[in-house]
Amino acid sequence: ASPACTELEVVMLDWLGQMIGLPDTFLAKSGGEAGGVIQGTASEATLVALLGAKNRMMVRIKEQHPEWSESDIISKLVGYCNKQAHSSVERAGLLGGVQLRQLKSDSKKRLRGDTLREAIEEDKRNGLIPFYVVATLGTTSSCAFDVLEEIGPVCQDLDVWLHVDAAYAGSAFICPEYRYLMKGVDYADSFNFNPHKWMLVNFDCSAMWLKQPRWVVDAFNVDPLYLKHDMEGSVP
Repeated sequence: ASPACTELEVVMLDWLGQMIGLPDTFLAKSGGEAGGVIQGTASEATLVALLGAKNRMMVRIKEQHPEWSESDIISKLVGYCNKQAHSSVERAGLLGGVQLRQLKSDSKKRLRGDTLREAIEEDKRNGLIPFYVVATLGTTSSCAFDVLEEIGPVCQDLDVWLHVDAAYAGSAFICPEYRYLMKGVDYADSFNFNPHKWMLVNFDCSAMWLKQPRWVVDAFNVDPLYLKHDMEGSVP
């Protein structure tokens, strides 16, 4: 509907991503499919990422077990977050129709890699399908930072989608001296923060980046005749 606005959004989110030190693998300038999109709120971004992760896992499991129904697979899906995570993470699980486990944090209110690995391996033994992890950088209640450089390798090893929710404190990464707090972000599949919190930007402006937006696009894909045109596929 607004290709000029879309193009400006893509370019501007590349600028913003570079401003906070996001790896090029999240940016449209990398030349791949990655890029940023403005959501309304971080709650929305968490749900969008969950639905992308759910779609990705459904496709994989159907390839392995074509005899399983969608409801069989959905009943086994489980996601994870820190108990300190924002209530919207739990709500995303409810809206997405999947189980979401809130895991115990350490003495500094952080989710650690070993806690996550134990929970995932326990659930796998019980026949569940781990598919989604939310790591919070700057929790709402105490501004705690989950240990991303421990959580990331666990998600990579076990092939689980990692979403980073930096809604509250992500703007701080504009200052290079705070970027040590996002170490391990290269393991993430999606990343979100709220310019409308610290950057004097009007509400609603929640910036989200995806390495592989196709899983989100496919999850919502409806292709009516009246939206077909010659330039399809030329803009994200």
